[in-house]
Amino acid sequence: MKKGILLCGHGSRRESGTAAFQQLVSLLKKRYTDYEVDYGFLEFNHPLYEAAVARMYEKGIREIYALPVILFAGSHAKNDIPFEMNTIQRNYEGLTIKMGTHLGVNTHLLELSKKRILEEEAKHPFLDRKKTCLVVVGRGTTDPDANSDVHKLACMLGEGMGFGFTTVAYSGTAYPSVTESLQLVDQLPFDRTIAIPFFFFTGVLLERIYGQIEAFNATSTKEYVYTDAFGSDEFVLKAFDERLEEAINGTANMNCQLCKYRKQIVGFEAEQGQEQVGHHLNVKGILFQENNKVDASNSFLSKIKKVLGI
Repeated sequence: MKKGILLCGHGSRRESGTAAFQQLVSLLKKRYTDYEVDYGFLEFNHPLYEAAVARMYEKGIREIYALPVILFAGSHAKNDIPFEMNTIQRNYEGLTIKMGTHLGVNTHLLELSKKRILEEEAKHPFLDRKKTCLVVVGRGTTDPDANSDVHKLACMLGEGMGFGFTTVAYSGTAYPSVTESLQLVDQLPFDRTIAIPFFFFTGVLLERIYGQIEAFNATSTKEYVYTDAFGSDEFVLKAFDERLEEAINGTANMNCQLCKYRKQIVGFEAEQGQEQVGHHLNVKGILFQENNKVDASNSFLSKIKKVLGI
């Protein structure tokens, strides 16, 4: 019997971000022709995970590999997506959903990061990397385990490519923010700073990061530039190949030894044993894309939305 792959996206408030995600889905559908490949979103966009699973179940799929399109193991990868998958699985008789691991730190994304940095360097006059600072920008979470991956990536890129100094920044939640990090870097003796955001696609957060870097560059005597997002590069597809293989073989493991929900981590002791629940219920599917919903084209709610122009 044919098996399914569910690509678990986060969701974006920008049509461009949603379109970029759908492009990735299209490439993976062509790549995994032996599987029924579908996708869903955690918040903002349609289809929801439930709708994608319903489509596959109606086609006879009874075993699904859920692959998070998530870079770091914050609450989305540890709580929200597993909560959604557990809830959905209970609603379908005979259905098994096997969770894959977030992409995390791997050689493919390191190679892609190098590629993006080289692309940005090629746009500017040559400058010795010892005179250049690298800033790795992560999403930022309340989970120190996820944030530590940003530091690990920064260390591997900085040392591997020979930058004069490497540090991190976060788009939100964690310290330092992008602006705070640039203010610190500006006090150091580097002529150029390259920021590489660890983001798949464009969206509100990435646009905000670019805007902050551009604004800082306009007021500084030094040069501040940034790379493109990862997009649907072949290196990203290879990373998904690895995560799918792990899910199939049952070797998809999380870093539970440093997870604040499973162990007492310094400063987060009260969160050990916290119930695994989703926290995006209030924004699930609020950006309507009716053509992606299961049997929704003639629903009463669909007609109301069309009248209201939403």
